[in-house]
Amino acid sequence: MGIRISIDGFFKNLLTAITGSVILFGASSQAQDDPLQLNTVLDINSLYQEVASLPVHGETATELLRELQTKHYSSVEIDDGFSSTVFDSYLDALDGSHLYFLKADLDELSTYRYTLDDSLKEGSVEPGFEIYNVYYKRVLERLIYAIDRVENEVPNMDFTVDEYIDIDREDDPYATSVAELDEIWRKRIKNSVLSLKLTGDTDEEIKDKLSKRYRNQLSQVLKTNERDIFQAYLSTVAKAVDPHTDYYSPRDSENFNMQLSLSLQGIGAQLTTEEEYTKVVELIKGGPAERGGELQEGDRIIGIGQGTDGEIQDVVGMRLDDVVSQIRGEKGTTVRLNVIPADAISESSATVVSITRDTVKLEDQSAKGEVLELSYSDQDYKIGVVTLPTFYFDFEAAARGEEDYKSSTRDVRAILEDLKEQEVDAVVVDLRNNGGGSLSEANQLVGLFIETGATVQIRYSGIRNGFTRSFGDNDPEVAYDGPLAVLVNRTSASASEIFAGAIQDYQRGIVLGGQTFGKGTVQEIIPMDFGQVKVTRSKFYRISGESTQHRGVIPDIEFPDFYDAYEDIGESSLDGALPWDTVRPVEYRPYYSIQAMLPQLKEQYEERAEASPDFSYLLDQIERTRRYREREQISLNEVAVKEERERTRREEFDAENMRRFLKGLPLNEWVEEDELSDDEETSVVANNDATDAVEPDEAEEEVEEDDPLLLESGRILADFIALNSRRVGAIDRLPSR
Repeated sequence: MGIRISIDGFFKNLLTAITGSVILFGASSQAQDDPLQLNTVLDINSLYQEVASLPVHGETATELLRELQTKHYSSVEIDDGFSSTVFDSYLDALDGSHLYFLKADLDELSTYRYTLDDSLKEGSVEPGFEIYNVYYKRVLERLIYAIDRVENEVPNMDFTVDEYIDIDREDDPYATSVAELDEIWRKRIKNSVLSLKLTGDTDEEIKDKLSKRYRNQLSQVLKTNERDIFQAYLSTVAKAVDPHTDYYSPRDSENFNMQLSLSLQGIGAQLTTEEEYTKVVELIKGGPAERGGELQEGDRIIGIGQGTDGEIQDVVGMRLDDVVSQIRGEKGTTVRLNVIPADAISESSATVVSITRDTVKLEDQSAKGEVLELSYSDQDYKIGVVTLPTFYFDFEAAARGEEDYKSSTRDVRAILEDLKEQEVDAVVVDLRNNGGGSLSEANQLVGLFIETGATVQIRYSGIRNGFTRSFGDNDPEVAYDGPLAVLVNRTSASASEIFAGAIQDYQRGIVLGGQTFGKGTVQEIIPMDFGQVKVTRSKFYRISGESTQHRGVIPDIEFPDFYDAYEDIGESSLDGALPWDTVRPVEYRPYYSIQAMLPQLKEQYEERAEASPDFSYLLDQIERTRRYREREQISLNEVAVKEERERTRREEFDAENMRRFLKGLPLNEWVEEDELSDDEETSVVANNDATDAVEPDEAEEEVEEDDPLLLESGRILADFIALNSRRVGAIDRLPSR
C-alpha cells in the first residue's frame, strides 16, 4: 500500500468537514485549474496568520467545567492531573504521528502541562489557541515543503536505493530540527511519488497530480478559523473526563442532532468541495432539490441568495461548512443557488435555481427489510432480514406533534408487519456496524419481540449515587413472536448492545456474530449558552445485572469477524473508559430454552463453518490483514515494492479463486500488472489489496452473492426451528408464560 501524504490529527477531521461530503438540510471567480489563488507565493510569513479566540469561548469553557463537575457520572476533579491529561490528549489529537511539532515546540509548550486547569477556571482558552497556532503554522510549513518538493524534485528521486518509511510513528520521538523533519517528509513524499509511478504515470503527470493535491490541501487548511480551534480544544477538555463525553459548538450541535433524528430542514443535497467549488454529489430522494428537478448531480454552486429577492453572495473558495450553513434553513423558506451546470465549462453558463426548503428524511440510515431465500436440509426457508444502521428518533418532530416523525422502532414495526405478510419462517435483526443512538429506542425495540418486562437497568450517580432503576416494556402487544436471531460485530455498540443483551438474557433469540464494542455508558445532551455538551450521566446494565462496559455482548455462536484483525477497536482500547462492574439482576423469565439447545446448534454450525469456502476465505482475510497491519516499515525501493505488491496480489487472487472453485463459481483469470486498467491499478496502489483481475465486462455480469454471514444466520435459525419443534411443539407463537 502506498502511504499517501495526509493531514494528521485534528486537521484530518477539519479537512473532512471542509472537503468531505456534507448533507444539506438545511465576487470573484477562480479558474478551475488554480485551486490555490495566492499568486503561488509559498511563503510562511505571508500565509500564516495567528487565529485569536473570542470572549464567548472563555465564558463557555467556564460553563463546561461547571457542567462536567455537577452532571458527570463520576466525580470530576479539575486539577493538575486533569490538566496533564488534557495537554497530552490535545497534542495527540493534533499530531499523534509526530509529523509536525518539533521537540523545541513541545519544550516550550510544556509550560502549560499543569496550568490548563487554572486557565479554564479563569475563563481563558488562550493556551489551547496558542498550542493550536503553533501546530497550524507547522502544518502550513509542511505543506509548503511538500509542494516545493513535488514541483521541483520528482525527476531527481532515486528509487533504487534501500530506504524505508515508518508506518506508525506514534511512539517515535519528535524531530529535533527542521532538517530532521524535512527528512521524514522527504520519504513520505517519495512514497506518494512511488505510488503514482507504479501506476505508470510519468514524472510530469506525477508532479501535476501531487501539486494539485497538496495545493488543494493548503487552500483548505488556510481556511482554519476560531471555530475550528475552539471546537478542537473544548472537545479535548470534555473527553479528558471519559471518551464519550464531548462538547459541540453551535454548528456541530446542529449536525449531531440532525444525525440522531435522521431528518432536517433544507434542500436535500449531498455536497463536497472540488477544488474551490461546492459540488453536488447526490440529491436525497424525496427532498426538495430532487423534487424540483432543476438542481442536478455534478452541478457546481458559485453563489447563494436568501429568499426570493435576496442578493446572491459569491461562495467560490468558501469553506464547505459555511456554504452549508447558508443553504440550510427553516421549512417553507426559499434559497436561490447560482449554479454552473455539470456539463458546462465556464461560469458564463451559470443559472439561478430557486428551491423551497422542506423537511428531509435521511433514508440511507433508516431501517430496511428484505427476504432471504434459503434452501437447507431439503427444505426451503424464507428468512426476513431487518437491517438497522442506527437507533434514531426525531425528538423535535415528535414534540411538534408531527405524525410521520422518524423512529427506528416505528420503522422496524412496519417492516415486521410486511415480513409477516410474506410469511417468513424466521427473522434476523442485523445490527452490524450499528454504533447506537437513542436509548429509549433500544428499549422500545426490545418490546416489539417480548410481551412485557424489564429490558435494561440504569445506574445513576451524583445526587442519586448508587440508585439503579430498571426500564422496560409495558405493552403486551408483540410485533413478531417467531424464531429470531440478532447479528452483531465489534462495531455494534451502546443501544445495539442493550438490544442484543436483552434478547440474549430473555433467550428470546440467538445472538450471532462477533463480540460487541463494549460501551456501557449513557450520555445526555445538555444545552449550553453556546453549543451543548454530551456528558456521561449514567451506566446501563443488562437485566442479568452485568455491565457491557469493556466486555460487550458475547454472542451465543461466534462468527469470524473482520474486525478481529484490529486490536484498537472497542471500549477497552479507549483511554479513560469507565470500568466494568455489576448490579443486582432483575426478575425475568426466558422465552425459549436456547441455552439448552446451544451445544447442538454450535456443533452443527461448526461443521458447516469448517467446510464453508466463504468462512475459510474470511478467516484467511483476517489473518492476512493482521499480518499486514503488523508491518512496521514500507520500502521505498521500486523493485522491492513491486515484488511485495505482486506477492500480495497473487495471495489474494489465489485465495479468492480457491473460494470460487469450492463454490463452483467461474474462476477469475490472472492479469499481469501492466495489463490492469487505471482504476484497478490505482485501487491496488491505494489499498495494497489486490483487486480481482476480472475484465470490466465480466465483472458487470457477475451475479451478486448473498452475504455468507446472513446465510449462516438463516441456517442456524432453521436448525433452531427443527430443534425447538421437537422440544416444545409449535413455534409460531411465544411459549406460554
